[in-house]
Amino acid sequence: MSYIIKRILSVIPVLFIVITVVFFAFKLIPGDPAIMYAGEQAEPETLERIRHEMGLDQSVLTQYVKYISRLVRGDMGKSFIVRKPVAGEVFYRFKNTLKLSVVAIILAIFLGIAFGLVSAIKYETGFDYFFTVLSITGISIPVFWLAMLMMYIFSIQLKLLPLAGNASWKNYIMPSICLAAYSVAFITRMTRSAILELMGDDFVRTARAKGVKERLVLFRHILRNALIPIITIVGLRFGYMLGGAIITETVFAWPGMGRLLVMSVKHRDIPMVQGCLLVFSVSFVLINLIVELMYGIVDPRVRYKMVGKKLG
Repeated sequence: MSYIIKRILSVIPVLFIVITVVFFAFKLIPGDPAIMYAGEQAEPETLERIRHEMGLDQSVLTQYVKYISRLVRGDMGKSFIVRKPVAGEVFYRFKNTLKLSVVAIILAIFLGIAFGLVSAIKYETGFDYFFTVLSITGISIPVFWLAMLMMYIFSIQLKLLPLAGNASWKNYIMPSICLAAYSVAFITRMTRSAILELMGDDFVRTARAKGVKERLVLFRHILRNALIPIITIVGLRFGYMLGGAIITETVFAWPGMGRLLVMSVKHRDIPMVQGCLLVFSVSFVLINLIVELMYGIVDPRVRYKMVGKKLG
């Protein structure tokens, strides 16, 4: 429990730094937010009134304090374009991105670990060479090219899958595969390397010498000890999926955060861009926290090490 509490408390200053960086980064962007909100043809009196309503006539420090207080209440401001609260639109889009990313990361975990496991067991055989080539292809292929290719084959030619949108479960198939392709390749290579590195260790030879079945040696001893680097990669890839699904969502017209961010940047909707970046950043920090907590579950030595440092 002390390990969990310490990890959670360590996230608080990181979140504070992320919020601070997001706020001051947009203060450096040239342009008047009042003009962006009201339009270039607005009267000077109207612009002054909007600046007062937005608090832009106050000091930067005062604006920062009010920004923090609004975030605590769940208020991210109002969009310049749709004139609606940013928080509602951002979290609605984030929900769609989260669904797609969860499907993609589950696909990446199962395929990546399975491919890496088979590749390591069948080291320097046809299976190993096949999955090695497959992983190199997955890392090298551009996401937009894969998306276009799948749309042409499965939507236009075969008419098996819908072209865009998120109306049914079929809409998840092509975007999730495109989003997971790089992660599958990366997890495959990481799993293969981790298992091959552990196969010659003393505890593996000892288990085999005691007559433990090879399947138990592989899954209970080798794979479990190989999970730490795999969990790290999975956490990082899931964070990148949440923040890096821009191309996938744009190609498939998926109503997610990535597409919202592209449209907001195009229309210079600063509050919406700020809200998107803030949610992306906070999500990545929280995913890293979950990864660290998973370390303690998978490998108890991590918890013991933290407790030992505390007692020392």
